[in-house]
Amino acid sequence: MEVDLYRIVSVEQMRALEKEADSGGLSFAQMMQNAGNGAGFQIDKKFKDLDRRSMLGLVGAGNNGGDALVALTYLQKRAWETRAYLIKDRDETDALVKEYLACGGILFAFDKDENFLQMEELIRESNFLLDGVLGTGLHLPLQGTAKIVLQHLKGMGELPFTIALDCPSGVDCDSGEADDAAIRANWTICMAAVKQGLLRFPAFEYVGDLSVVDINLPPDLRAWNGSNDFCMEVSAVAEKLPKRPWQAHKGTFGTALLFAGSRDYPGAAYLAGKAAYLAGAGLVKLATIPEVQHAVAGAFPEAVWCLLKTDEDGFTWDDAISLQETLRQASSILVGPGWGKGTNTAVFFKRLFDELKEIVQKKQSGIVFDADGLNLLSEKPDLLNELPAGSVLTPHPGEMARLTGLPMEHIQQNRKATASEYAKKWNAVVVLKGALTVAADPSDKVVVIPVATPALARAGSGDILAGMIVGLMAQGVASFDAACMAAWMHGEAGKLAERSIGHPACVLAGDILQAIPQVFRELKTGCFRKAPCHSSKIP
Repeated sequence: MEVDLYRIVSVEQMRALEKEADSGGLSFAQMMQNAGNGAGFQIDKKFKDLDRRSMLGLVGAGNNGGDALVALTYLQKRAWETRAYLIKDRDETDALVKEYLACGGILFAFDKDENFLQMEELIRESNFLLDGVLGTGLHLPLQGTAKIVLQHLKGMGELPFTIALDCPSGVDCDSGEADDAAIRANWTICMAAVKQGLLRFPAFEYVGDLSVVDINLPPDLRAWNGSNDFCMEVSAVAEKLPKRPWQAHKGTFGTALLFAGSRDYPGAAYLAGKAAYLAGAGLVKLATIPEVQHAVAGAFPEAVWCLLKTDEDGFTWDDAISLQETLRQASSILVGPGWGKGTNTAVFFKRLFDELKEIVQKKQSGIVFDADGLNLLSEKPDLLNELPAGSVLTPHPGEMARLTGLPMEHIQQNRKATASEYAKKWNAVVVLKGALTVAADPSDKVVVIPVATPALARAGSGDILAGMIVGLMAQGVASFDAACMAAWMHGEAGKLAERSIGHPACVLAGDILQAIPQVFRELKTGCFRKAPCHSSKIP
């Protein structure tokens, strides 16, 4: 993607970047100013219209505490009411302390606060809490004063809207481990890049919404080399959405052809087809059997139908000539949702695969393999080496295990590496679904989708994602871009559905479908760019 994505780095790589930048003339002190001012800018931009903006900053002894003091100074100068609570006393001759005090900031200190009475009162008086206690240098388990403070905070129950700088205190930024007393943030503002541990569990449960501050690290630093892992960011979605010109017609936005549904799974065709339309495809054609049409057509009048023949053993390849014409007319193709595994279906799949190779090669139509399309590929592994250019595979961990022969536990422990390895091996885009979905392309780029919600753990959810991908591809969006964008929007739709319904256990696939238009609406209005957009704790 031409638009920026958030980079993902290890703690060691971040240190190397800062050291190299310092050697090149961007001092550590200036990086701290850039970090704190950048965080302050994001916070003020998001909340400047609130009538009351009262923030307590928890200031640690290290660089994270320095970032917090700079951010508090920035906000104090912009009519915020701020107080700094020092976890470890800082000398008033400290330049950061002096600047904060000079603009009207007020200091409090842990070592002068008997039984946390002062801290508790300050928290009650504030509607924001800034976490600058511990940064990327943390090694678990927690020890010393920081442990005492964090344990007391945990015992206080619900805290004000909490913003963590670089990482929530108590989280290991490499391994993703988290102390029991770790601060649970509503919003984490990372400096320069997202630290890899924040996109692992259990750490991700403490992160809240994610954003990144540009601290002006030069893009040509050697320490960036070898880093090809990224975190999806809202502007990368918004900027890549196909334009909708006034003079457009349905052909402008392409034809998505979906081979989906069977007697046992008619809903898969509906969910995937509807999602393709909601993602913007101009026309959605469902290649399926008459029983699916009878079950679905009343609820899906927008669909165009290409009826296939079937018997007890699955699909049959009868009217090959008309099907070839249908394939040639398609801008993008989806194969597999709700197919089942009949013997004839496997034969049909092989014939279809051979036709697709030839047609895609001539026309450059994109193709997505999902669900039983993936299961059939796993039964004919040689076909994985013959995938048409630009193919997208959308396995969940179980399907990935069948495709690769790897244990599912290994896949889950090495999600980025596994997706990347097989994207290159199969010369295809691999979307490894699950909490924190990973998309990888053959060029070695990996994008993590920073979304996890149990609302998406529901039958039909994957059909919707596959439909969204093929719908974007029908409009000319490149395979990898379509996969990343659809995975992000699908995740956000799941979160919106969860908020609307009230509990993730009650979210059905249809609720996710209904939330897709709201995702597009908020991308258009820029709501997501003002993240965190939906937290129920925003004062």
